Amino acid sequence: MALKNFHPLIQRWFKTHFAAPTDAQGLGWAAIQQHQNSLIAAPTGSGKTLTAFLSAIDQLLRLALAGQLKDQVYVAYVSPLRALSNDIQRNLQGPLTEILALAQVEYPACQEIRAMVRTGDTPAKERQKMVRHPPHILVTTPESL
Repeated sequence: MALKNFHPLIQRWFKTHFAAPTDAQGLGWAAIQQHQNSLIAAPTGSGKTLTAFLSAIDQLLRLALAGQLKDQVYVAYVSPLRALSNDIQRNLQGPLTEILALAQVEYPACQEIRAMVRTGDTPAKERQKMVRHPPHILVTTPESL
């Protein structure tokens, strides 16, 4: 029931990776998809990253499939630590890459959805690249924001 509002590609991806949503995901997605402010407090390993990002990926995928995804940041994820920012980006990039691969099989014209990390360690060349082609999902730290 918690997956019913997601695009069928997202539902298919999720079902190939997980038996069912966690409590945090089921409750979190319902609030997020209704555009309610949400605080997800759950133990390590309960799927908080996916809780936070799957609704955003769903909305970005819908824009990408419609050819309406603009070169702009849609989601900014602010992490208190650089190392955590990199972990979050890795945990986000895997599902995003797999979902886009599914989408491009059925919808070859699907636009790419970009996710990038911007911290104090980000080289100047990468920062310039982000200005020219902004990520759709930006993972950053308070200092870099």
